[in-house]
This record gives sequence, structure tokens and C-alpha cells, in this order.
Amino acid sequence: MQTEGIKYAGSKKAIIPSILEICTKLQVKSAFDGFAGTTRVSQGLYKIGIQVHSNDISDWSYIFGLCYLKNSKPAEFYEPLLEHLNNLPGKSGWFSENYGGMESDEKKIWQIHNTQKLDAIREEIERLRLDEVARAVLLTSLILAMDKVDSSLGHHTSYLKKWAPRSFATMKMVLPKLISVSENKNKVIRGDVFDTVKNISTDLAYFDPPYGSSNEKMPPSRVRYASYYHLWTTIIRNDQPKLVGAAKRRQDVSDVVATSVFEEFRRSESGKFIALEAIEQLIRLTPAPYIVLSYSNQGRATRDNLVELISSYARAFSIVEHNHKSHVMRSMCWTKNWANLEEGTKEYLFVLNKK
Repeated sequence: MQTEGIKYAGSKKAIIPSILEICTKLQVKSAFDGFAGTTRVSQGLYKIGIQVHSNDISDWSYIFGLCYLKNSKPAEFYEPLLEHLNNLPGKSGWFSENYGGMESDEKKIWQIHNTQKLDAIREEIERLRLDEVARAVLLTSLILAMDKVDSSLGHHTSYLKKWAPRSFATMKMVLPKLISVSENKNKVIRGDVFDTVKNISTDLAYFDPPYGSSNEKMPPSRVRYASYYHLWTTIIRNDQPKLVGAAKRRQDVSDVVATSVFEEFRRSESGKFIALEAIEQLIRLTPAPYIVLSYSNQGRATRDNLVELISSYARAFSIVEHNHKSHVMRSMCWTKNWANLEEGTKEYLFVLNKK
């Protein structure tokens, strides 16, 4: 199963076959993807004929969803547009001023020749005045192109000291791997999952919430997805926000502003982990008869915590376990004081038939 997306911490690319196998065995016809992220899981579900309701709070996930789940135009429509955008001469603008660097510079995410292309293309996409879905296809192509020439570890909170070899290449927009299905009943939603899930009627709900740390030594600012991928938000909004810190993050995604209850590492007044209480609330609110919860052993809630929680809501449940190679961030010397390096990374798929 081929899906497409950006470099992404916690990507579900490796476990999509297991998710699709579960849906096939349960004869699922419609599914809700509550934390769609790069939409890889939504893409996979759509490819096997399942009607998808894709939801995420982020602007760029919404754009990806429109691109992969709602497009009805043929490739021939986009090819001349992509050629036109790729042939635009670069220009120095806001992105070049803040994120572009020369070969002799250090700690920038892109080289200046690519941010100049970004500045010119982003301006031109708005000038073209396309419909929402066509615009989303071009913006998705732009993000995929910039992701291929960055100089980072795959996120936007710090950049490599020396230029990554890929950063010397010139960005080039290509047509995303669009999915062609005769009848499109998919829905793409940008909203808080607690608000959205109550109004969704599907056979199955798939949840992949962001994980709060399972280690007391872990800094509370790691990992916050709104902060990790702030540049994709800025490219979508094109709003030239106020920036903070060495990585020039959007001020509105700073640690004290942008966080998810699922990323919380603290306990509530009841003594329970806030992240675990959020998962319980989500399961309770979900009307779908089947729920698949993806969770890592690096998250705040433990496997035993989740088994106990699920048991009280499920008529029956099963667990699929996957072993993963650790993310590069977990092997960096300055994370070893708080990362659980000895245990390795495991991903659990909790499949429950809700009471």
C-alpha cells in the first residue's frame, strides 16, 4: 500500500497494512480518522474503498486531506500549472528573509535558492485563484517539494549545523499521488477531535493521538506537534506571523500556547494522568461500534493503563504489537537523560468492540 507524506515523527506508514487488515476483517465501510496528520492512514483507507472522514486540528493536515481525499480533477489539469510554477524565477521575500541561508551560513532549514523559489511560488498560487481543492493540491505539492530539500532532522524546532546534502538540490514541484475513485463521499474536517467525533457516524474510528512522555525527566516541550511542523502551517496560511526563538517558530505555537491535552505529562487533581483521562473521554464520546487506538510505549499512558481503561468500555478487544526502529531524536546525546532508550519503541493497536 503506497501512501504519501512528509517526514513526520510518529508516522504510521509501517503499520498501515495492519490497520487495513483489521478494517477488512471487520468489513468496515466507513471510518473516522480522528488525528489524521499527514493523512497516510486516511489515504490507505480510501484506497481500499472505505469512505473516510478525516479530521485534524492543523491547517496543513486539512490541506493534505483535500488533496488526497477530495480531488476529482485529472492529472492533465495540474500538469501545466506545475510547469508554470516550477519555471517561475525566484524572488527574495518573507520566507527567504527568515528561513533562507547561503552555503556559508549555518543552522537554516533551507538554502536561499529554495526559499526564493518558495516565495515566488507561494505568491503565484494565490494569484491563480483556484478552487479550494485545486489550491490544496498545489500547496501539498509545494510542501512535499520543500520537505525534500530541507536541512533538519525532520521537524522545525532545530536545524542541522551543517547543510544536509539534499539541501543543495533545487526544489521541484511534482503532482501528488492523487487517488481516483468514481464516487467520492469523503469528508475532510479541521476541528478539535472532541467536538468532531460526537457528530460522526461511521463503522470504525481510528485514533492516533499525540503522545505525552512516559519519562519524568523529559522536558514538557517535547514533543508538541503544532511546534514541530509550524513551517507547514505558515506556508498554508501565508500570514507572515510573529516569530520567536533561534528556530524562528511561530509565536502562536510556542510551548506555553500550543499544546494538546494528549501531550500532557502531568497528573490531574484526581491523581490520574491527564493524557489518559483524555483518551478515556475520547473513547466514551465515540459513537462508532469499533475503535482502533494506536499508542506507543513511549507515551504517558502505559500498556497496562490502556488495557484497564479499554476493558471497561469494550465488549471484546484485541492488541496488535509492532516493534519499531527508534526515531533519530531518541539517539541524540542530549536526549539520553530523558528518553527510554533501553526498552526500544513499540506501537500497539488496541482494537475494541465498544459496548
